[in-house]
Amino acid sequence: MLPTPDCLRCGVCCFSKLETYVRVTGDDWTRLGPMAERVAQFIGNKAYMQMRDGHCAALEPRAAADGTRQYFCAIYAKRPETCRELARGSPQCEGEIARKGARPSASDISAGR
Repeated sequence: MLPTPDCLRCGVCCFSKLETYVRVTGDDWTRLGPMAERVAQFIGNKAYMQMRDGHCAALEPRAAADGTRQYFCAIYAKRPETCRELARGSPQCEGEIARKGARPSASDISAGR
């Protein structure tokens, strides 16, 4: 069994190359309020979180003072239900880490690589 991840040091669940990675329901859109149009988009007749540089548009990767990466969700309190349901350290979380552990570093993201 893997140790429970520190989400601020991981963030892997926010990375994907799919434009339709995180579904945004009507309730999610309402919860997001005015910021919905900045972080979500319609593809056909369904809404999804916008993806930028291979990660959710709401993810703010930052370099920590100790040189490690940190990942902050700019909409954490209002995040979509899909994100709320992914429990830290759950089998689904472990699956995300196993599949996508080799993602770009925060410095690659901020440099636009």
